[in-house]
Amino acid sequence: MNTNHLTDVLRPVKHVLLDFDGPVCSVFAGLPAPDVARRLYGALLPSLTGDTPADWATETDPLALLRQVADVRPDLAAVADETLTRLEVEAVAVAERTAGGEATIRACAESGRSVWIISNNSGDAIRAYLDDHGLTDDIAGVFGRVPGDPTSMKPNPRLLLDALSVASAAPASCIFIGDAARDVEAGHAAEVATIGYANKPGKDAKLAAAGAVAVTDSMEAIADALG
Repeated sequence: MNTNHLTDVLRPVKHVLLDFDGPVCSVFAGLPAPDVARRLYGALLPSLTGDTPADWATETDPLALLRQVADVRPDLAAVADETLTRLEVEAVAVAERTAGGEATIRACAESGRSVWIISNNSGDAIRAYLDDHGLTDDIAGVFGRVPGDPTSMKPNPRLLLDALSVASAAPASCIFIGDAARDVEAGHAAEVATIGYANKPGKDAKLAAAGAVAVTDSMEAIADALG
């Protein structure tokens, strides 16, 4: 990605809406997502009946499992979310920092831009990470998934719209930075342009196809462009 293009995209931005898992850190780097999904399933197992979908036991994405549980067993949505939140708090304690993620947050603060975390992860886990890394004072607000309501997760634009409302910000004054097509889709739905962070091979094409206004494989490049 041409840094000049990033600079042009970011120049008018007053509010940076930042995804958490990917742009800030790798949440499940130390406690792998398949292990979290397995532990979540195990915690729910005593409440499950014989007609439980068989693939729940082999699901490797804990957020996907949360969605599935809420769809099939809405009575378990709250306890599933509470259990996953505890596991996410455990995971962020050993999460891996994303190179350039903290620099991006600091660059926003230094340039007078506000930063809002928008994530499908739990707000408790996000705040725990920010506290541990001394970033809390640089964040204007945290919008994790609504507890017990996985339908609030992206690509639903709800969390983005909630942030815009609290910030009293027009969509045109904002940029969203995310690493998945669902982030771009949520941005479109909220009328907020999205920069795609392609942190894995093949993501650049998917993010571009989803409609990202710019795609980069470096959060450090974003930090530099914000300076």
